[in-house]
Amino acid sequence: MPRSTNPSDDENINPTANAALATTSASVPSRKSWLPAGFGGSGKHGATIDIPLEDPKKKERELLSWEQDLKRREQDIKRREDAMNRAGVVVEVRNWPEFYPIIHHDIANEIPIHAQKLQYTAFASWLGLIACLLWNFLAVLVESIRSEDIVSFLLAVIYAMSGCPLSYILWYRPLYRAMRTDSVVTFGQFFVFYSIHVGFCVIAAIAPPIIFRGKTLTGILVAIEVLAGDMFVGVLYLIGFVFFALESLISIWVLERVYMYFRGHR
Repeated sequence: MPRSTNPSDDENINPTANAALATTSASVPSRKSWLPAGFGGSGKHGATIDIPLEDPKKKERELLSWEQDLKRREQDIKRREDAMNRAGVVVEVRNWPEFYPIIHHDIANEIPIHAQKLQYTAFASWLGLIACLLWNFLAVLVESIRSEDIVSFLLAVIYAMSGCPLSYILWYRPLYRAMRTDSVVTFGQFFVFYSIHVGFCVIAAIAPPIIFRGKTLTGILVAIEVLAGDMFVGVLYLIGFVFFALESLISIWVLERVYMYFRGHR
């Protein structure tokens, strides 16, 4: 039989063909991974991810140090509080009014039981003065709009802005401390400034024109005058007169009772 001359047959029976193909495929570089080296994308197969771990002992030491620092601060605060208590200094926390505390006020726990009723009445007297000054401001505001008297309005603003805080500082707070500590000095401060308060309330209830300018206070004399010109404003002034009259009576009663309380403890 003659030998076939087809080149494809020679390729099929070439013993070195498979070896050549294997060598060629081995010489071709492998495709690089799209992952970065830190996440297993290095050329080395089976590479592990290196995640730095925090030393648990170091974390424990930091927590212990923080706890010791807190304990040390608590001990310092306690030592300071004890020293202040031994010195007679009382730490007062603002607790009144509840929706926006601005002062410390705790009659039930700090004032003796036999004096609590009197202290509550004095507290009502202080709140009554605030109500009188605010109503006086409202009535004078309406009257100043009607008569275009800006000076009377400004004076009413001064009465309200100064009377509310000064009454607390000058006579109510001293009475509160006097009832709690039985101090003669604070009792004396209360008597002086509360007497001025009583005099102001009595004069404001009358509102004589020789002392106060125009219609800056809702006293009975001014109320009658305003009532003749405008019924609505006159009623506002009459209500203000009633407020000042009641405040005067309550204040006189408180002054008398506090004086009797003070004499009974001496």
